[in-house]
Amino acid sequence: MKAKNRKRVRMLGKILFILYIGFLLYFLIFSDWYGRTGGMNEYHYNLVLFKEIKRFWIYREQLGWGSVANLFGNVLIFMPFGFFMPMASRYRSFFLTLFYSFGLSLLVETFQLFTKVGSFDVDDLLLNTIGGVIGYIFFVICNTIRRWHDANRAGKRAGSRKR
Repeated sequence: MKAKNRKRVRMLGKILFILYIGFLLYFLIFSDWYGRTGGMNEYHYNLVLFKEIKRFWIYREQLGWGSVANLFGNVLIFMPFGFFMPMASRYRSFFLTLFYSFGLSLLVETFQLFTKVGSFDVDDLLLNTIGGVIGYIFFVICNTIRRWHDANRAGKRAGSRKR
């Protein structure tokens, strides 16, 4: 890929990353979709790893799609973070993506704890971080395919010049 196109892709990545962060913060903190219409009288939090995941799994029949939406929704909502972060940054490290996914999730969960909007849950920290890592894996796969495609195009151009 030419340097000019690389700059455009990186700029697009930065724009999409900023838009995604805005959406994520709105959705996780301010959206009424999960019943965040105000503070709760009785606040619930979970500090035991796998407690809520196990509860959702055990009562999945009674909870229906709500349990699936909670478990997979936490993973899915952080996947774009893991994809766009290395796209927008010069530093494309698995460990940085892991660290920043966990950090952003911890920031959101801590905000929910102090404002009593939503609920602090260590299982959400785990699921959100997993989502960021899966997004990073998709980024690596897409980037590898792009590089392979660019190398094949460059090889074909060089081969046609020799003839």
